[in-house]
Amino acid sequence: MIEAYFRPFYQKILGNPIALFLGKFLSPNGITLLSVLTGIGIIPALFYDQGALALCLLVLSGLFDTLDGTVARLYQSSTSLGTVADIVGDRIVEFSILLSFFLVAPESHSLSCFIMLGSVLICVTSFLVVGIFSENTSHKSFHYSPGLIERPEAFVFFGAMMLVPNFFNFLAALFSFLVFLTAFLRLLEFKRSFSVLRNPPC
Repeated sequence: MIEAYFRPFYQKILGNPIALFLGKFLSPNGITLLSVLTGIGIIPALFYDQGALALCLLVLSGLFDTLDGTVARLYQSSTSLGTVADIVGDRIVEFSILLSFFLVAPESHSLSCFIMLGSVLICVTSFLVVGIFSENTSHKSFHYSPGLIERPEAFVFFGAMMLVPNFFNFLAALFSFLVFLTAFLRLLEFKRSFSVLRNPPC
C-alpha cells in the first residue's frame, strides 16, 4: 500500500538519482548483495543490544532493495538471474530479522517469531503462485500482486519492534494477522478474477 502511493515520488526524488550514481560502480546483483549483507548485519546488532545500529541497517537494507531493480532498469541490465537473486535475497533478509528478534529474547519471543515466520511463508507463497498464473502488467520483471502488507509496511513493523521492544509481542501479533489477511485477500481476488476469465459477462 505504501509503495503504491509513495513510490513515484520516491523514485523521482531519491531512487533514480541514487541509482544513476550507484550504477556507475555497482551492478544490480552487487546492490542486491549489499541489501542482503546489511540485513544479515541486523542479527549481531540486535543481539548485542545495538538497537539504533539495527534500525539503520534495516533502513539501508530496504534502500538497497529498492535500488537494485532501479539500476537494472536505468542501465538496461535486467536479467532473470537478477530477479531470482532479488527474491531470494529478500527472504534471507526477512529470515535474518526474525531470527534476530528470536535470539534477543527466545523465552518470550519464540512463539511470536514462529507465527510471524509462518505468516510470511504463506504470504510469499500466495504472491508467487498468483504471479505464476497472472499476466505481468507491472514495471517489474514479474507479475507484482499488491497487498495490504508489502515489504515497506513489514519494515515499518520491524522498525517499530526495534524501537519499542516492550510492545514486541503485540506488534508481532498485529503484523502476523495483517500478513495472513493479505494472503487471504490476494487469493480471494485471484479466485474472483479467475472466475471472470472462465465465465465472462455476456
